[in-house]
Amino acid sequence: MITNLSEMSEPRVLIKPPGPKTRELFEKTGDPLEPFPPVWGFPVIRQQGSWIQDVDGNVYLDFVSGKCVANVGHRHPEIVKALKDQVDEVILGCTTHRFDLAARLIQLAPGDFAKRVFFGTSGSDAVDGAIKLARWATRRPNIISVAGAYHGQTYGALSASSTWNWMVRGFHPLPGFFQMPPPYCYRCPMKLEYPRCGMQCLRYLEECMFASYCPPEDTAAVIVEPIFGDMGWVIPPDEYFIQLKKLCEKHGILFIADEVQTGFGRTGKWLAMNHLGIEPDIICLGKPIASGVPLSAMMARADLANPKHRPDRFSQSFTLEANALGCASALATIRVIESENLLENCSKLGVYLLARLKRMAEAHKTIGDVRGRGLLCTLEIVRDRKTKEPAPEKASKICRRALENGLYTMFMGAFNATSIRISPPLISTRRILDIGLGILDEAISEVELDTYSPSPRPQSP
Repeated sequence: MITNLSEMSEPRVLIKPPGPKTRELFEKTGDPLEPFPPVWGFPVIRQQGSWIQDVDGNVYLDFVSGKCVANVGHRHPEIVKALKDQVDEVILGCTTHRFDLAARLIQLAPGDFAKRVFFGTSGSDAVDGAIKLARWATRRPNIISVAGAYHGQTYGALSASSTWNWMVRGFHPLPGFFQMPPPYCYRCPMKLEYPRCGMQCLRYLEECMFASYCPPEDTAAVIVEPIFGDMGWVIPPDEYFIQLKKLCEKHGILFIADEVQTGFGRTGKWLAMNHLGIEPDIICLGKPIASGVPLSAMMARADLANPKHRPDRFSQSFTLEANALGCASALATIRVIESENLLENCSKLGVYLLARLKRMAEAHKTIGDVRGRGLLCTLEIVRDRKTKEPAPEKASKICRRALENGLYTMFMGAFNATSIRISPPLISTRRILDIGLGILDEAISEVELDTYSPSPRPQSP
């Protein structure tokens, strides 16, 4: 059993996953073993930097950063120290870290206007808070999101989400939520091609939705991800968000940026909206904000939360909001990103990563599209480049084979589940990227040549 992952120079798979100890854990709870790994991952016993070790002793290179949570790597020494120091002082209750963190977040957010910060414990409750604030501040009922987007699984966040139909099937999302067509240029729902399309997906909002079933004067907010994550790392043309923001301003509709996955340096800037020069009215943060300790933040224009024309103030609170450990970890995370120049590292490595992926696409006919910004990239897997027919079973096999060779990645994507998630930690180096891409390249080759077939797994009794 390897005990010091910091000394790892390459993955080490001793037992084909899922190994016997992993299977035993699944059998204890009756959780389904297939597909493996499940969407929430698999049991691990050790993490460090870019490496994770499972209960069977296998060591993998993590190319998903815990779903964009471990931006500064797993168990960064500065984060560990901050947590240990905090445990020695306060675990439960409000500390000065709460105010220091709120002040730092306000500094990092775009917009030269006063802001308020509301803390929670997950990205979902940050989104719920944004929806509540938008309705409360505007006194309008409707919320518009994008079809295929993911915003979380609490009821408000779920109602704005539509990544897969099983997410909403049987749960009866809240009323007042509407979806507009996705700006998914590779798979345009209107069968058009950018830029000749004239941004029809956006024109649909004003010419159809506003004109018929979703009046703008009844619409409180539009919520969008700067890069549509679980949709498949879908990156719209820059003008899409710029025009959308102008449209919102025209009708007095609030612009909510869900930066839960894209925030805290993932794209090479503190927030992905910084690339576009857009100043959102409300920003949702989560996942990497505290490097794995439960924490989230909803940040909004102060005049929305405390309007002069109303005697009351917007309120949202949770028992464990701004918990002492989360705030200490978040402040340490900010220090690490700044002191280690991780934004610059992310930008430089992102250029290298995207170039490498495009070269891979030239060599593999199953790669239909390559998308990315910073260390947030994807390969979309297809049966045929001309028809763009999705190949979810190939994407699944590629990820499974890569795991067996020591690379942890996963596939995702609304509508087709064919996009392979490539989001290594911001502390990565070219060598780390080369190791992971080499394993991924080999896995794609085996699946293309049909020389790889996952062996059947024993069924639980």
